[in-house]
Amino acid sequence: MIQVIAHRGARSIAPENTMAAVKKAFETGASLWETDVNITEDGQLVLFHDKDLLRCTNAASVFPPRSSYLLRDFSLKEVQSLDAGSYFADADPFAQISKGHVTKETAVSFKKEGVPSLEQGLVFTKKMNWKVNLELKDYSSGLKDGDIPDKTLDAIYHTKIALNRVIISSFNHDWLKRVMEKEPDIEVQALIGENDTDPLDFGDLEFSTYNANALCIDPDQIKHLKALGKKINLFTINDPKEFLRFVKIGVDGIFTDFPQIFVQGSSK
Repeated sequence: MIQVIAHRGARSIAPENTMAAVKKAFETGASLWETDVNITEDGQLVLFHDKDLLRCTNAASVFPPRSSYLLRDFSLKEVQSLDAGSYFADADPFAQISKGHVTKETAVSFKKEGVPSLEQGLVFTKKMNWKVNLELKDYSSGLKDGDIPDKTLDAIYHTKIALNRVIISSFNHDWLKRVMEKEPDIEVQALIGENDTDPLDFGDLEFSTYNANALCIDPDQIKHLKALGKKINLFTINDPKEFLRFVKIGVDGIFTDFPQIFVQGSSK
């Protein structure tokens, strides 16, 4: 059965990478959830996708004027003082409020959502006996970004979550090799196809699982990878017809913003 992977939580019905989105994703019955591991100015790991804080938080109004709104230029205390939920009601990014799938009352309740720490996400996953895919974000800002793999392992050990409940993925394949060397019991998955227009580069196929951009892959590549014994997951698929097409082709997993829709079709 194909795995339905809740991309940044159930981000179509809750603000992405918040605990609300994670809880909603769990309620859908998704196989696991995916989140982004990013780093603050003081070297703390948080769950946040973007390079800067402007799209998903109220940083510009809370800290005016700052010369930079890059997440890495804010301390953990500053980041966790922000509202990471109100944008969802204001922007309705997936039109789920306007379509009536998320009530206005629910959307307003997200105003209290903050930016979680990595450990918060791991503790919830452990408590629910669930599974998480941690995408390590590499924004090439210097030495502290290089700490992300090691600090991620430290958080995993500190929360005492079972190692088979955690997957580590990244577009930075050197980071994945570091994780493999330090902790071979944690599964790693190589992300490829960061840009929609670039051809997929599988390198020397040294990884057992590849998470590929669905816009860049063709069925023959999938069949070739499967013939080599590789696993292939695709991101990010929100169209039901595309979902069913890739299920029939035989991919192993699908990253989606709509786990609440696709879970029921995952066994087809």
